[in-house]
Amino acid sequence: MNFFLKSPFLVFAFTFFVMWLAGRIGLFFRKRRDSLEEGTYEDLDVVVTATLTLLGLIIGFSFSMAISRYDERKNYEESEANAIGTEYVRADLLPAADAAKVRELLKQYVDERILFYRTRDEEELQQINSQTAQLQSALWSVVRAPSGAQPTPVLALVIAGMNDVLNSQGYTQAAWWNRIPTAAWLLMIAVAICSNMLLGYDSRRTKQEMVRMLVLPLVLSIAFLAIADIDSPRRGVIRVVPQNLVSLANSLNGH
Repeated sequence: MNFFLKSPFLVFAFTFFVMWLAGRIGLFFRKRRDSLEEGTYEDLDVVVTATLTLLGLIIGFSFSMAISRYDERKNYEESEANAIGTEYVRADLLPAADAAKVRELLKQYVDERILFYRTRDEEELQQINSQTAQLQSALWSVVRAPSGAQPTPVLALVIAGMNDVLNSQGYTQAAWWNRIPTAAWLLMIAVAICSNMLLGYDSRRTKQEMVRMLVLPLVLSIAFLAIADIDSPRRGVIRVVPQNLVSLANSLNGH
């Protein structure tokens, strides 16, 4: 299921086919029965309307979940850029040699964080995470040495700033792992399948009904595509652009 959700367009193709097939199955069972009375059609219309309303509420709730997670990733990108920029300035509080090391390491660190946001390749992502971890260890070692030798409130400020830099990366990673639960996807798909089966069973085999049986799966699949795209931080078209980190990198390289 996780592999399926990694590709928004796979979600679109799969859900469209499944919902279209569900509609045809409903129509198949409808053909096996005698003509329904008009009152029965009215009852079925009520059930179909209620099911579609429930499906709309579930899709709206899931879309809201995807948007909130997207906004969270954007906010953490901004926070990460601010934390790195602040620590770059606070490096002046260190001894000259250590300050130069910290500033150089922070420039490399910003470049790795930008690559983290831009890459789509899993192998490259592993290399980026490995390089990021090495840079974090090196940064911490540089700021820890002078504070251990002669602890002062000023050096404690540098340590706190570096702690914010390291924590911001962890918060960002947690936000990228925070996806819409698989159970929510299964619930949406199950209700969508039931809706299309009911629609097929309720069909009167008119041209308008046949068009509706095709349009509804298409519209629902597009909605699922939008949700999956926004919820996919690395595979989707709608992605977080590291504009704050890029701006910070340009500023640091200009120094």
